[in-house]
Amino acid sequence: MTFPERPVLVFWETTRSCPLACVHCRASAVTERSPAELSTDEAERLWEEIVGFGRPYPTVVLTGGDPLARPDLSELLRSARDRDLNLAVSPAVSSRLTPAVLSEWKRLGVSAISLSLDGATPRTHDAIRGVPGTWATTMQRAREAVAAGLRVQVNTTVMRQNVEELPLFPRQLAAVGVNVWELFFLVPTGRAASIGALSVAEHEAVAQFVYEVSRYPRIVRTVRTVEGPFVRRVLAERRAGLPRTTSELGRKLSDRLARELGPPEGPSQLSPTGTLDGDGILFVGYDGRVTPGGLAPYPLGSVRSDSLPSLYRGHPVLEQIRARRFHGPCGRCPYRRVCGGSRARALAIGTNVLGSDPACLFGQLGVPDLVDAAAPTLAGDTHAESADGGR
Repeated sequence: MTFPERPVLVFWETTRSCPLACVHCRASAVTERSPAELSTDEAERLWEEIVGFGRPYPTVVLTGGDPLARPDLSELLRSARDRDLNLAVSPAVSSRLTPAVLSEWKRLGVSAISLSLDGATPRTHDAIRGVPGTWATTMQRAREAVAAGLRVQVNTTVMRQNVEELPLFPRQLAAVGVNVWELFFLVPTGRAASIGALSVAEHEAVAQFVYEVSRYPRIVRTVRTVEGPFVRRVLAERRAGLPRTTSELGRKLSDRLARELGPPEGPSQLSPTGTLDGDGILFVGYDGRVTPGGLAPYPLGSVRSDSLPSLYRGHPVLEQIRARRFHGPCGRCPYRRVCGGSRARALAIGTNVLGSDPACLFGQLGVPDLVDAAAPTLAGDTHAESADGGR
Protein backbone atom coordinates (compact mmCIF):
# COMPACT_ATOMS: atom_id res chain seq x y z
CA MET A 1 0.00 0.00 0.00
CA THR A 2 1.34 3.40 -1.01
CA PHE A 3 -0.17 6.87 -0.85
CA PRO A 4 0.64 8.58 -4.17
CA GLU A 5 -2.12 11.21 -4.25
CA ARG A 6 -2.29 12.57 -0.72
CA PRO A 7 -0.66 11.93 2.64
CA VAL A 8 -2.58 10.41 5.52
CA LEU A 9 -0.96 12.87 7.93
CA VAL A 10 0.41 16.38 7.53
CA PHE A 11 2.41 17.51 10.53
CA TRP A 12 2.82 21.24 11.09
CA GLU A 13 5.53 22.36 13.48
CA THR A 14 3.66 25.42 14.72
CA THR A 15 6.66 26.75 16.66
CA ARG A 16 9.91 25.61 18.21
CA SER A 17 9.17 27.44 21.43
CA CYS A 18 8.68 25.07 24.37
CA PRO A 19 8.97 25.34 28.17
CA LEU A 20 10.44 21.83 28.51
CA ALA A 21 14.06 20.76 28.02
CA CYS A 22 13.78 17.18 26.77
CA VAL A 23 17.09 15.39 26.30
CA HIS A 24 15.92 13.82 23.01
CA CYS A 25 14.10 16.81 21.47
CA ARG A 26 13.91 16.50 17.69
CA ALA A 27 13.41 20.24 17.29
CA SER A 28 16.14 21.36 19.73
CA ALA A 29 13.35 23.56 21.08
CA VAL A 30 14.03 26.93 22.71
CA THR A 31 12.05 29.14 25.07
CA GLU A 32 11.42 32.03 22.65
CA ARG A 33 9.42 32.04 19.44
CA SER A 34 11.27 32.64 16.18
CA PRO A 35 10.46 35.54 13.82
CA ALA A 36 10.79 32.99 11.00
CA GLU A 37 7.60 31.17 12.07
CA LEU A 38 4.66 31.11 9.68
CA SER A 39 2.40 34.06 10.37
CA THR A 40 -1.32 33.69 11.00
CA ASP A 41 -2.07 34.55 7.36
CA GLU A 42 0.55 32.07 6.13
CA ALA A 43 -0.94 29.38 8.37
CA GLU A 44 -4.36 30.13 6.83
CA ARG A 45 -2.83 29.59 3.40
CA LEU A 46 -1.36 26.30 4.66
CA TRP A 47 -4.92 25.13 5.43
CA GLU A 48 -5.87 25.95 1.83
CA GLU A 49 -2.89 23.97 0.54
CA ILE A 50 -3.97 20.94 2.58
CA VAL A 51 -7.55 21.28 1.33
CA GLY A 52 -6.00 21.29 -2.15
CA PHE A 53 -5.16 17.58 -1.78
CA GLY A 54 -8.87 16.90 -2.12
CA ARG A 55 -11.08 14.63 -0.07
CA PRO A 56 -10.51 12.71 2.02
CA TYR A 57 -8.34 15.48 3.45
CA PRO A 58 -5.18 14.49 5.33
CA THR A 59 -5.38 14.69 9.10
CA VAL A 60 -3.46 17.73 10.33
CA VAL A 61 -1.30 17.25 13.43
CA LEU A 62 -0.21 20.49 15.11
CA THR A 63 3.07 19.86 16.85
CA GLY A 64 6.07 21.84 18.06
CA GLY A 65 7.77 22.89 20.31
CA ASP A 66 4.54 23.62 22.08
CA PRO A 67 1.59 24.79 19.95
CA LEU A 68 0.25 26.63 23.00
CA ALA A 69 3.16 29.06 22.65
CA ARG A 70 1.25 30.58 19.71
CA PRO A 71 -1.33 33.19 20.83
CA ASP A 72 -3.27 32.65 17.58
CA LEU A 73 -3.73 28.90 18.15
CA SER A 74 -7.47 29.05 18.88
CA GLU A 75 -8.05 31.23 15.82
CA LEU A 76 -6.16 28.77 13.63
CA LEU A 77 -8.01 25.77 15.03
CA ARG A 78 -11.31 27.49 14.33
CA SER A 79 -10.38 28.33 10.75
CA ALA A 80 -9.16 24.76 10.14
CA ARG A 81 -12.45 23.42 11.49
CA ASP A 82 -14.35 25.77 9.18
CA ARG A 83 -12.51 24.11 6.27
CA ASP A 84 -13.61 20.68 7.53
CA LEU A 85 -10.07 19.57 8.33
CA ASN A 86 -9.55 16.77 10.82
CA LEU A 87 -7.29 18.08 13.60
CA ALA A 88 -5.00 16.60 16.21
CA VAL A 89 -2.71 18.49 18.60
CA SER A 90 0.53 17.38 20.23
CA PRO A 91 1.07 19.80 23.13
CA ALA A 92 3.84 20.00 25.67
CA VAL A 93 2.66 19.10 29.16
CA SER A 94 3.19 22.37 30.98
CA SER A 95 1.18 24.90 32.99
CA ARG A 96 -0.34 26.11 29.72
CA LEU A 97 -2.19 22.82 29.19
CA THR A 98 -5.25 23.02 31.43
CA PRO A 99 -8.64 21.30 31.56
CA ALA A 100 -10.17 24.51 30.15
CA VAL A 101 -7.83 24.36 27.15
CA LEU A 102 -8.71 20.72 26.52
CA SER A 103 -12.43 21.51 26.61
CA GLU A 104 -11.94 24.46 24.26
CA TRP A 105 -10.03 22.28 21.80
CA LYS A 106 -12.90 19.81 21.79
CA ARG A 107 -15.33 22.64 21.00
CA LEU A 108 -13.04 23.89 18.22
CA GLY A 109 -13.07 20.56 16.43
CA VAL A 110 -9.90 18.87 17.67
CA SER A 111 -10.52 15.14 17.57
CA ALA A 112 -7.39 13.82 19.25
CA ILE A 113 -4.31 14.81 21.20
CA SER A 114 -1.04 13.04 21.80
CA LEU A 115 0.90 13.29 25.03
CA SER A 116 4.48 12.17 25.53
CA LEU A 117 5.29 9.75 28.32
CA ASP A 118 8.87 8.55 28.26
CA GLY A 119 9.09 6.75 31.57
CA ALA A 120 6.91 4.33 33.48
CA THR A 121 8.18 5.97 36.65
CA PRO A 122 8.32 9.67 37.61
CA ARG A 123 12.06 9.44 38.10
CA THR A 124 12.74 8.23 34.55
CA HIS A 125 10.23 10.46 32.77
CA ASP A 126 11.06 13.66 34.65
CA ALA A 127 14.79 13.15 34.06
CA ILE A 128 14.20 12.78 30.33
CA ARG A 129 11.81 15.75 30.14
CA GLY A 130 13.95 18.03 32.29
CA VAL A 131 11.11 19.28 34.53
CA PRO A 132 10.21 17.69 37.90
CA GLY A 133 6.59 16.66 38.27
CA THR A 134 5.95 16.20 34.55
CA TRP A 135 5.09 12.49 34.86
CA ALA A 136 2.28 13.12 37.35
CA THR A 137 0.96 16.08 35.35
CA THR A 138 0.96 14.04 32.14
CA MET A 139 -1.08 11.26 33.71
CA GLN A 140 -3.56 13.80 35.09
CA ARG A 141 -3.89 15.62 31.75
CA ALA A 142 -4.50 12.29 30.02
CA ARG A 143 -7.43 11.61 32.37
CA GLU A 144 -8.80 15.11 31.79
CA ALA A 145 -8.50 14.84 28.01
CA VAL A 146 -10.39 11.54 28.02
CA ALA A 147 -13.06 13.15 30.20
CA ALA A 148 -13.30 16.05 27.72
CA GLY A 149 -14.15 13.58 24.95
CA LEU A 150 -10.83 13.71 23.12
CA ARG A 151 -9.10 10.63 21.75
CA VAL A 152 -5.80 10.40 23.57
CA GLN A 153 -2.64 8.81 22.25
CA VAL A 154 0.51 8.43 24.34
CA ASN A 155 3.86 8.65 22.59
CA THR A 156 6.93 6.99 24.09
CA THR A 157 10.41 7.50 22.66
CA VAL A 158 12.36 4.28 23.14
CA MET A 159 15.88 4.87 24.40
CA ARG A 160 18.40 3.22 26.65
CA GLN A 161 17.09 5.13 29.69
CA ASN A 162 13.60 3.62 29.50
CA VAL A 163 13.67 0.48 27.36
CA GLU A 164 13.43 -1.98 30.27
CA GLU A 165 10.37 -0.13 31.64
CA LEU A 166 8.30 -0.66 28.47
CA PRO A 167 6.28 -3.64 29.84
CA LEU A 168 4.98 -1.39 32.65
CA PHE A 169 3.29 1.11 30.32
CA PRO A 170 0.20 -0.78 29.07
CA ARG A 171 -1.56 -1.11 32.42
CA GLN A 172 -0.64 2.46 33.39
CA LEU A 173 -2.16 3.81 30.20
CA ALA A 174 -5.29 1.69 30.54
CA ALA A 175 -5.75 2.99 34.08
CA VAL A 176 -6.18 6.56 32.79
CA GLY A 177 -8.37 5.56 29.85
CA VAL A 178 -5.70 5.62 27.12
CA ASN A 179 -5.64 2.70 24.69
CA VAL A 180 -3.49 4.05 21.84
CA TRP A 181 0.27 3.77 22.32
CA GLU A 182 2.86 4.89 19.78
CA LEU A 183 6.49 3.94 20.29
CA PHE A 184 9.06 6.22 18.66
CA PHE A 185 12.27 4.42 17.73
CA LEU A 186 14.91 7.06 18.50
CA VAL A 187 16.60 8.78 15.56
CA PRO A 188 19.83 10.69 16.30
CA THR A 189 18.69 14.14 15.20
CA GLY A 190 18.33 17.36 17.19
CA ARG A 191 19.29 16.84 20.85
CA ALA A 192 18.85 13.08 20.39
CA ALA A 193 22.14 13.03 18.44
CA SER A 194 23.95 12.97 21.79
CA ILE A 195 22.00 10.00 23.18
CA GLY A 196 23.38 6.51 22.82
CA ALA A 197 21.20 4.57 20.37
CA LEU A 198 20.05 1.01 20.90
CA SER A 199 21.97 -1.71 19.12
CA VAL A 200 20.54 -3.57 16.13
CA ALA A 201 19.69 -6.56 18.33
CA GLU A 202 17.98 -4.28 20.85
CA HIS A 203 15.89 -2.62 18.13
CA GLU A 204 14.81 -6.09 17.04
CA ALA A 205 13.94 -6.98 20.63
CA VAL A 206 11.70 -3.92 20.94
CA ALA A 207 10.01 -4.71 17.60
CA GLN A 208 9.27 -8.22 18.87
CA PHE A 209 7.93 -6.64 22.09
CA VAL A 210 5.58 -4.42 20.07
CA TYR A 211 4.23 -7.54 18.38
CA GLU A 212 3.61 -9.12 21.80
CA VAL A 213 1.84 -6.02 23.15
CA SER A 214 -0.47 -6.03 20.12
CA ARG A 215 -1.90 -9.33 21.34
CA TYR A 216 -3.62 -7.58 24.29
CA PRO A 217 -6.26 -5.45 22.52
CA ARG A 218 -8.47 -5.09 25.60
CA ILE A 219 -5.59 -3.27 27.34
CA VAL A 220 -3.93 -1.53 24.39
CA ARG A 221 -6.39 -1.28 21.52
CA THR A 222 -3.82 0.15 19.11
CA VAL A 223 -0.03 0.01 19.28
CA ARG A 224 2.09 1.56 16.52
CA THR A 225 5.66 2.56 15.85
CA VAL A 226 7.33 5.66 14.46
CA GLU A 227 10.62 5.12 12.60
CA GLY A 228 10.28 1.41 13.29
CA PRO A 229 8.53 0.11 10.16
CA PHE A 230 10.41 -3.19 10.45
CA VAL A 231 7.79 -4.18 13.01
CA ARG A 232 5.66 -5.05 9.97
CA ARG A 233 8.37 -7.47 8.83
CA VAL A 234 8.27 -8.99 12.34
CA LEU A 235 4.50 -9.37 11.99
CA ALA A 236 4.86 -11.18 8.66
CA GLU A 237 7.56 -13.47 10.07
CA ARG A 238 5.53 -14.37 13.11
CA ARG A 239 2.44 -15.07 11.01
CA ALA A 240 4.50 -17.31 8.73
CA GLY A 241 5.95 -19.20 11.69
CA LEU A 242 9.52 -18.25 10.79
CA PRO A 243 12.29 -18.52 13.39
CA ARG A 244 13.03 -15.29 15.21
CA THR A 245 16.18 -13.90 16.74
CA THR A 246 16.13 -13.65 20.53
CA SER A 247 18.36 -11.65 22.83
CA GLU A 248 18.75 -11.00 26.53
CA LEU A 249 16.72 -7.80 26.25
CA GLY A 250 14.05 -9.56 24.20
CA ARG A 251 13.63 -12.29 26.78
CA LYS A 252 13.55 -9.75 29.60
CA LEU A 253 10.83 -7.67 27.91
CA SER A 254 8.76 -10.71 26.99
CA ASP A 255 8.95 -12.25 30.47
CA ARG A 256 8.08 -8.99 32.21
CA LEU A 257 5.15 -8.33 29.88
CA ALA A 258 3.75 -11.80 30.62
CA ARG A 259 4.08 -11.15 34.36
CA GLU A 260 2.28 -7.81 34.00
CA LEU A 261 -0.54 -8.82 31.64
CA GLY A 262 -0.78 -12.60 31.78
CA PRO A 263 -1.17 -14.80 28.68
CA PRO A 264 -1.90 -13.10 25.33
CA GLU A 265 -5.57 -12.53 24.53
CA GLY A 266 -5.36 -13.52 20.88
CA PRO A 267 -3.63 -12.83 17.56
CA SER A 268 -1.69 -9.65 16.88
CA GLN A 269 -3.70 -6.53 16.05
CA LEU A 270 -0.78 -4.83 14.27
CA SER A 271 -1.52 -3.39 10.84
CA PRO A 272 0.49 -5.24 8.16
CA THR A 273 0.85 -2.04 6.12
CA GLY A 274 1.50 1.56 7.01
CA THR A 275 2.94 4.92 6.17
CA LEU A 276 6.54 5.98 5.73
CA ASP A 277 8.18 9.39 5.76
CA GLY A 278 7.31 10.78 2.32
CA ASP A 279 4.71 8.06 1.70
CA GLY A 280 1.57 8.99 3.57
CA ILE A 281 3.51 11.45 5.75
CA LEU A 282 4.52 15.05 5.10
CA PHE A 283 6.03 17.59 7.50
CA VAL A 284 5.91 21.39 7.42
CA GLY A 285 8.47 23.11 9.62
CA TYR A 286 7.94 26.21 11.73
CA ASP A 287 9.51 28.29 8.94
CA GLY A 288 7.51 26.68 6.15
CA ARG A 289 10.16 24.21 4.97
CA VAL A 290 8.70 20.93 3.76
CA THR A 291 10.38 17.60 4.51
CA PRO A 292 9.33 13.92 4.29
CA GLY A 293 8.91 13.75 8.07
CA GLY A 294 9.74 15.53 11.29
CA LEU A 295 12.72 13.28 11.91
CA ALA A 296 13.77 13.24 8.23
CA PRO A 297 14.86 16.83 7.47
CA TYR A 298 15.53 16.31 3.78
CA PRO A 299 14.58 19.62 2.06
CA LEU A 300 11.77 19.31 -0.48
CA GLY A 301 10.66 22.94 -0.77
CA SER A 302 8.71 25.55 1.18
CA VAL A 303 5.02 26.33 1.58
CA ARG A 304 6.03 29.97 1.15
CA SER A 305 6.97 29.33 -2.47
CA ASP A 306 5.71 25.89 -3.51
CA SER A 307 2.42 24.05 -3.87
CA LEU A 308 2.18 21.42 -1.14
CA PRO A 309 0.18 18.92 -3.26
CA SER A 310 2.63 19.38 -6.16
CA LEU A 311 5.62 18.78 -3.90
CA TYR A 312 4.09 15.66 -2.42
CA ARG A 313 2.93 14.16 -5.71
CA GLY A 314 5.83 15.13 -7.94
CA HIS A 315 9.06 15.45 -5.99
CA PRO A 316 11.50 12.86 -7.39
CA VAL A 317 12.76 11.79 -3.95
CA LEU A 318 9.23 11.12 -2.72
CA GLU A 319 8.47 9.22 -5.89
CA GLN A 320 11.49 7.00 -5.21
CA ILE A 321 10.40 6.47 -1.61
CA ARG A 322 6.93 5.42 -2.71
CA ALA A 323 8.41 3.10 -5.36
CA ARG A 324 10.76 1.68 -2.67
CA ARG A 325 13.82 2.35 -4.84
CA PHE A 326 16.37 2.23 -2.04
CA HIS A 327 20.08 1.47 -1.83
CA GLY A 328 21.70 -1.42 0.01
CA PRO A 329 19.74 -4.06 1.96
CA CYS A 330 16.53 -1.98 2.03
CA GLY A 331 16.54 -1.96 -1.78
CA ARG A 332 16.84 -5.76 -1.97
CA CYS A 333 14.66 -6.73 0.96
CA PRO A 334 11.54 -8.78 0.13
CA TYR A 335 9.72 -6.81 2.83
CA ARG A 336 10.46 -3.40 1.34
CA ARG A 337 6.85 -2.90 0.21
CA VAL A 338 5.38 -3.32 3.68
CA CYS A 339 8.35 -1.90 5.60
CA GLY A 340 10.69 0.35 3.63
CA GLY A 341 12.99 1.06 6.56
CA SER A 342 13.24 4.30 8.48
CA ARG A 343 14.02 7.06 6.01
CA ALA A 344 14.87 9.34 8.92
CA ARG A 345 17.48 6.97 10.36
CA ALA A 346 18.94 6.28 6.92
CA LEU A 347 19.42 10.04 6.53
CA ALA A 348 20.68 10.72 10.05
CA ILE A 349 23.24 7.91 10.20
CA GLY A 350 23.91 7.05 6.57
CA THR A 351 23.38 10.61 5.25
CA ASN A 352 21.14 9.31 2.44
CA VAL A 353 17.36 9.45 2.72
CA LEU A 354 17.19 6.62 0.14
CA GLY A 355 19.74 4.47 1.96
CA SER A 356 19.19 1.51 4.26
CA ASP A 357 17.94 1.61 7.81
CA PRO A 358 20.99 0.84 10.00
CA ALA A 359 18.77 -0.29 12.89
CA CYS A 360 17.19 -3.19 10.99
CA LEU A 361 18.39 -6.71 11.65
CA PHE A 362 18.30 -7.56 7.95
CA GLY A 363 20.93 -4.96 7.15
CA GLN A 364 23.28 -6.69 9.57
CA LEU A 365 22.46 -10.20 8.39
CA GLY A 366 22.53 -9.36 4.69
CA VAL A 367 18.84 -10.19 4.08
CA PRO A 368 18.83 -13.95 4.73
CA ASP A 369 17.23 -16.26 2.20
CA LEU A 370 14.76 -17.64 4.71
CA VAL A 371 12.60 -14.52 4.46
CA ASP A 372 11.45 -15.57 0.98
CA ALA A 373 9.21 -18.08 2.72
CA ALA A 374 7.07 -15.17 3.94
CA ALA A 375 6.33 -13.84 0.45
CA PRO A 376 2.98 -15.67 0.08
CA THR A 377 1.88 -14.27 3.44
CA LEU A 378 2.65 -10.74 2.32
CA ALA A 379 1.08 -11.13 -1.10
CA GLY A 380 -2.15 -12.46 0.34
CA ASP A 381 -2.61 -9.90 3.10
CA THR A 382 -5.41 -7.44 2.43
CA HIS A 383 -5.73 -5.62 5.76
CA ALA A 384 -6.13 -1.86 5.42
CA GLU A 385 -4.06 0.80 7.11
CA SER A 386 -5.53 2.51 10.15
CA ALA A 387 -7.05 5.93 9.59
CA ASP A 388 -4.45 7.76 11.62
CA GLY A 389 -1.46 6.10 10.05
CA GLY A 390 0.93 3.64 11.69
CA ARG A 391 4.51 4.33 10.74
